[in-house]
Amino acid sequence: MITRRTFMAVALAAPAIPLGSVMAQVVKEEAKQADFLFVQTAKAMAFDKSTNKLTLDSISSTTLFFSDRPERIAGNMKTSAFVPFWSTGKDSFLSDPPNADISILEGDKLRQVVVVLQTPVLKGDTLTYTVKVLQGDMPAKGADVSVFIDIIGMPMTPFSYAGAARRGYRRMYWR
Repeated sequence: MITRRTFMAVALAAPAIPLGSVMAQVVKEEAKQADFLFVQTAKAMAFDKSTNKLTLDSISSTTLFFSDRPERIAGNMKTSAFVPFWSTGKDSFLSDPPNADISILEGDKLRQVVVVLQTPVLKGDTLTYTVKVLQGDMPAKGADVSVFIDIIGMPMTPFSYAGAARRGYRRMYWR
């Protein structure tokens, strides 16, 4: 929201600038930052220790995201639109892969494993990651899996999240 105070401060600082340019400058200065976490769920998982491949079977077609205070933004995006975040570029997950907490239910016990997620491959409702285990022991099989992916950043718009390049410092920008 553009306040009168912000608008007037920019307008008075540069009185010869056209109104449209003043508004663009105000909107640019008003950009808010929000850290986003992502969650993927699957009915089952398998881990091949020899290749470090984590296979998530019956993965949800949507990946959830949410931010912390003060924005409290939540939503979802197609999982197929999330996978391209590992594309090439200095701000991609290819150059800076995210950490994730993998929570697996084993009967009535919860197992948590912290990993680095790399090279996702989505085929139908099966998503495979190459992982580097940082903490915990990954079981060979498991059910009711949730993957909590560390904070990431990309240009944020209320309309489209797919194909957006990531921003530095793992931030998302609200315009």
